[in-house]
Amino acid sequence: MSEISTDTIDHVTKISDPGERNRESHLWGDRLMVLLGNIAAWLFPILMVAIVAQVFMRKFGFNQAWLDDAQWWIYGTALLTGFGYAITTNSHVRVDILHENYSPKKKARIELVALGWCLMPFLVLMADILTHYAYASIIAREGSDSPNGLHGLYLLKSIMPLLFIAAIIASFAALYRNLSVLRKPALWSLFIAAFPTVWFIAERVIYYILWWVVRLSNSEIADRRISREPLLEPTMWYGLAIVIIIAIASFVLGKRRQSEAA
Repeated sequence: MSEISTDTIDHVTKISDPGERNRESHLWGDRLMVLLGNIAAWLFPILMVAIVAQVFMRKFGFNQAWLDDAQWWIYGTALLTGFGYAITTNSHVRVDILHENYSPKKKARIELVALGWCLMPFLVLMADILTHYAYASIIAREGSDSPNGLHGLYLLKSIMPLLFIAAIIASFAALYRNLSVLRKPALWSLFIAAFPTVWFIAERVIYYILWWVVRLSNSEIADRRISREPLLEPTMWYGLAIVIIIAIASFVLGKRRQSEAA
C-alpha cells in the first residue's frame, strides 16, 4: 500500500473538519473560534428546518412572521461566526493562483500585511460602530417591524459586535502564528505587524476615557457635544504616542534580556 502524504491528509482533514487542521499550532484564540464555529454549525440544520416549515405553512395559508425573523437571526449569527472561523482555519476562498506556490516565509509576510494592515482595522472599526449600534437598539428595546415578529431585535444586534470581537481575536491569533514563521514574536514586532489596528484601538481607549472624564466632570453638558470638546480633539495623536512608547519600551527590554542571557 502506498504511503499517504501529509499534504493529502491535511487536504482531507480540511474538507471534513477544518478546525482540526494544524491543531498543534493553534493558540487559545484559535481554539475559541473553532469552538464557536462548531457550535454555530448546528444553526444550519435548524435554519433548514425553519425554511422548509415556513414554505409548507405558507402553502396552507399559515404564514408566521416570527419564523421569517428567526431565519434572518439564525443566518446572520451563523454567517458572522463563519467569518472568524474561516480566518482561524484558513478555509476562506482564495482567488489567486500564485499563493500556493509561495514559500512559507513569503506566505507569512503576505498574511501579516493582509491581516494586520487590511483586515483587522476594518474589524476593529466595525466592532466599535456596532457597539454603538447595539447600545442604541438596547435603549430603544428595538423589535420587529411586524406585530407577530420576534421583538427582541436588540438581542441580535448585541451579538454582532461580540462576533466581530471574536473575529478580531481570531485574527490576532493568526497574526501571531504567521509572525512566528519569520521570528520569535515580541510585543513591539506585533505592534508593527498590526500597527493601524493597535493605533486605532489605543485612540479609541483614550477617547472613551476622556469622554467619561468630561461627562462626569460636567453633568450639564449634552452627550452629543462631548466629542467636540478640545480635550478630545488630539486623541489620535495621544494613541500614536502611547503605541510608540510601548513599542520602544518592549524593544529595549527585549534587547536587555538578550544581553543579560548572553
